[in-house]
Amino acid sequence: MNFLIEIADSINGRELSMFIAGVDEAGRGPVLGPLVFAGVLIEENDIPELIGLGVKDSKLLQPSKRESFAIVILKLAIKTSMKVVSPKEIDDARANGLNLNKLEAQCFAEIINQLNPDITYVDAADVNPERFSQRIKNNLVVDTKLVSQHRADYDIPVVSAASILAKVERDKIVNELKRFGDIGSGYCHDPRTISFLKEWVIKNGELPSFARHSWITAKKILSEIKQTNLENFTENEK
Repeated sequence: MNFLIEIADSINGRELSMFIAGVDEAGRGPVLGPLVFAGVLIEENDIPELIGLGVKDSKLLQPSKRESFAIVILKLAIKTSMKVVSPKEIDDARANGLNLNKLEAQCFAEIINQLNPDITYVDAADVNPERFSQRIKNNLVVDTKLVSQHRADYDIPVVSAASILAKVERDKIVNELKRFGDIGSGYCHDPRTISFLKEWVIKNGELPSFARHSWITAKKILSEIKQTNLENFTENEK
C-alpha cells in the first residue's frame, strides 16, 4: 500500500493531525563499534515535505549526503530519540540469553516509548515481521499503531529518516575509533578490520574494548592467536 494512502486511511475521521514515527538502527552486523538506534517523530502534515527531500535508506547515500539530510531532518522533526548500545552491552545481553533480535526489539520499544507516536513504522530486524512487532509491543508503555515490515528503511520515508540519523551517529563514533589505527569499516568481511584485530590481539593479548567479543569472528581471531602463541612457547621450551 502507498505510504501516504496508508496514513490517510489511519487518520480517516480525525480532525487533529497525528504524529508519525519511524525507528531504525545502524550497525547490527559489524564486529567493531556500537549498535545505534534512532527514532524520528514527525507531524503527518509534514510527511510530504519529508518525501520531497528525497530521503532514502542511509545505505544508499554517500556520507556527505547523509549528513546534510540529517541537518534538515532534525529541523523538520518534532522530536528525535537516539540510543547507543556499546559492544560490551551487546556481549552482556547475549551472555544473558538475549539474542540480537530480542535486544533490538527492546531498544526499538524504548525509542517508541520516548516518542509516544500515534503510528510507528519500524524496519523489521526479524525474518518474521509479526514476531518482531509482538516483541516490541511486549515492551511498550505507550499506545501506538505499530507497523513492522522488511525494507521499511527503503519504502517508508520516516523510517529512512531514522536510518539516516542512526547511520550518521554510528559513523561519527567509528571515525573517532580510527585514532587506534586503520580499523577499516568495522565489518567482518573487511580485510582491514580483520588485520587490525589480529595486530591488536598480537600486541595486547586481548581484543579491544570496542570490539564485540561475542562475535564468531572476534572469538576465532583471539583463539587462533592464543593457540599460535602457545605453540610457539611450547616449541621454545623444547
